[in-house]
Amino acid sequence: MQFQKNFTPTFSFEFFPPQTLEGMEKLQATRIQLARFNPKFFSVTFGAGGSTRENIRSILEKYRSHGISHIIALRGDLPSGMAQAGEFRYANELVTFIREEFGDTFWIEVAAYPEYHPQARSALEDFANFKRKVEAGANAAITQFFYNVDAYLHFVEMCEAANLNVPIVPGIMPISKFSQLARFADGCGTEIPRWIRRKLESFGDDIPSIQAFGLDVVTTLCARLLEAGAPGLHFYTLNSAALTTRIWQRLGL
Repeated sequence: MQFQKNFTPTFSFEFFPPQTLEGMEKLQATRIQLARFNPKFFSVTFGAGGSTRENIRSILEKYRSHGISHIIALRGDLPSGMAQAGEFRYANELVTFIREEFGDTFWIEVAAYPEYHPQARSALEDFANFKRKVEAGANAAITQFFYNVDAYLHFVEMCEAANLNVPIVPGIMPISKFSQLARFADGCGTEIPRWIRRKLESFGDDIPSIQAFGLDVVTTLCARLLEAGAPGLHFYTLNSAALTTRIWQRLGL
């Protein structure tokens, strides 16, 4: 992983928009707590599925007017009830549009799937899709969460071989509840290694034991990734600071 070591490691945290006042208050507290670690950025998911080019252009112009210059461009999931995507069927089309309309105004990151996108028909097709996103103008990539270090390392090696010289930042999912994790993994194609799955299943509804074991697993994962030359870590916080903070402290970051 030679090219990964050419970048200064960056750390970032992802939130989702809360739907209630209580959720908003919790997120504000989470942001304050995680801001102490001086992350490069916080990302906030925003679904614009089915939007026209004019709406996307308006959104990006608003971002620019507020001094936002960092975009994570995803195709995303179709909104509930939609049978087909809007004008942008694939993320590379969105990246191309942003570059054509705004030049280098935005730093653009895209998604990467070390264990392959669940809708990809083959590994080669999936990598070709990723390559198109980079060639369209992406500056970097953030992976879907995973627990198999070898899958990430293999993906990076494929990028090196294809001369895709952009940082590939691992996405990290702390383990809070097994049922929740299994649902996320099934939805995005992430493999939960059998030994981890069986161990989590053995705890039943014992949340403290699940979280204690999860902290060991994810901290070790992060340490191995950083040691191998990963250019940073992107934490999917689920709007909670506790587990991410514990992992951060254990890593000595």
